[in-house]
Amino acid sequence: MPQLILTTNPESNALALAEFQRDSINGQPWAELGPGQWLVDCDEGFWGLAEVWIHEPPIFVRHICPVDLTIPLIATPKDAARLSDMAVAEYTDLLDPEISFSVQSRIVLPAHHSHKAGRELPYKPFDLNRAISAALLDATGTPLDVRQPFQILSVVCAPVPADLIPRLMPSSTHAPSTHYAFLGLSLASHNISDWAGGVRRFRREKGQISRTEFKLLEALEAFSLDLPAGGVVLDLGAAPGGWTRVLRQKKQHVTAVDPAALDRRLASDRGVRHKQMTAAAYLREGPDTFDLLVNDMRMDARDSARLMNAFADFLYPHAQALMTLKLPQGNQGALLNKTFAILQERYHILHSRQLFHNRSEVTIHLTPVVSGS
Repeated sequence: MPQLILTTNPESNALALAEFQRDSINGQPWAELGPGQWLVDCDEGFWGLAEVWIHEPPIFVRHICPVDLTIPLIATPKDAARLSDMAVAEYTDLLDPEISFSVQSRIVLPAHHSHKAGRELPYKPFDLNRAISAALLDATGTPLDVRQPFQILSVVCAPVPADLIPRLMPSSTHAPSTHYAFLGLSLASHNISDWAGGVRRFRREKGQISRTEFKLLEALEAFSLDLPAGGVVLDLGAAPGGWTRVLRQKKQHVTAVDPAALDRRLASDRGVRHKQMTAAAYLREGPDTFDLLVNDMRMDARDSARLMNAFADFLYPHAQALMTLKLPQGNQGALLNKTFAILQERYHILHSRQLFHNRSEVTIHLTPVVSGS
């Protein structure tokens, strides 16, 4: 019986599965149910692997959830009621009534368009969330909190290849289905991400400069990064100013370094100082000292790391840094290792994650190495 579902950026499948097999005991992938959605098995099960990853999170695995139940779907709206009944029967005694819960449903499209089970189901995740949550709330009285739940019932509905079904449900007397639901209860803290499948979406705001703002917002949240009141920030490669705008919203004073122009909406902001030059030129000029350094520059990851090291001399001992590393196709693991080695000359690496809003890149959270530390 498969024990968990692992989610990653489809372009990072190989790297994510390598992390899984490195950190699990006899970990084996069963099938890619949808793009970046893997049914996997390991000897220590979901809970054992989750404990490992709480302490040392993977870079490329975005989300995991357990598989307690596997239910064939009939692919009609009646599935919502059937899944609700099964959830009540299985989880009424397992839900802790003292802490909040949420239901997170996903409907997965096939990994390959040629898959014969490729049709969509006639309902949406919201329909399942609403029906199952209401049934569990009525049966248990456990408080429902969809924003910050402590317990999560994950429901993943996906097409299953025909050759996998006998192994998936060896004792089933049901006629084989094209779609199955995988249900699993866990603590939110064990899933790597609090969001279904690790998909963290932000609402587009009026005045937003670029979609890169979402990358910074997600990083601040994922790494629990608190910015000092009235902090002083250096934004390398700032144009057109998306990250600068987010930092200004958080009451930071920003030195934005980029030879290109910033968005005109930042021009009148007295909390923004635009140094219209390259980062190397600003380094020669002699920077100020900063509480936070951010870098989303499009350059070779190793060169970007060397640049970060050069700016480490201009950070306060309490400072933090965020940077994205661009990963071209090829031996990305080796490139990351070389880049980390460069950064560790001047920084402690606190977190490294391929977040949902990253594409072919990884976001890193750093603090400068202080003499004697």
